[in-house]
Amino acid sequence: MTKKRALGGIGAVALMLLTDPALSGGSMKCGIHLIHAGGRHPPSKYEVLKKCGEPTFREGNTWVYQSRRGGSRILKFNRKSFVVNIQEGR
Repeated sequence: MTKKRALGGIGAVALMLLTDPALSGGSMKCGIHLIHAGGRHPPSKYEVLKKCGEPTFREGNTWVYQSRRGGSRILKFNRKSFVVNIQEGR
């Protein structure tokens, strides 16, 4: 396999990941873990707690995680406790 062909394959995979509907509801990184909203198997509250720890703030089905750099991520859960949306906060 040539270098050019290998790089083309990597680019195609990256493009698929960026346009994947599973990631369309937003995503966030917790250490080495990637949490993403929507898709076939979105993470549950339990999984988020296990990977990211306690949120900075909780109100019902909305959790906020504050980053060390001053930004935040707002996670919305559905009634079944699965992540449906992740937004960047201020």
